[in-house]
Amino acid sequence: MTSPEIATLSWGLMKVKGCSSSYKDCKVWPGGSRAWDWRETGTDHYPGVQPADLEEVMKKGIELLVIGRGMSEALQVPSSTLDFVKQQGIEVRVLQTQKAVAEYNKLAVQGAKVGGVFHSTC
Repeated sequence: MTSPEIATLSWGLMKVKGCSSSYKDCKVWPGGSRAWDWRETGTDHYPGVQPADLEEVMKKGIELLVIGRGMSEALQVPSSTLDFVKQQGIEVRVLQTQKAVAEYNKLAVQGAKVGGVFHSTC
């Protein structure tokens, strides 16, 4: 299974290729995508992304995870969260969301086993 490309990104709106839904924030992995609902884990801009936000994507057989921190990089990613990902043998890249989507799409097109979590606003 391949990772679906992010078809469009704008403030507060993301669309994934092959998916009829649109998302504010989203999770993508080889073969699928869904909304990233911060309320599920109590996530907020600070302290930021938690291991629980990433576990679902990490269980999909990925080798690399791309995290989009938002258009203005307001979403924090604690070092403890990065350590959690690395301990699972998964490479992680943290970028401003537009750069993160570009990096993710580049890897997806190359056939990499890549997953991502992306925040599309601040």
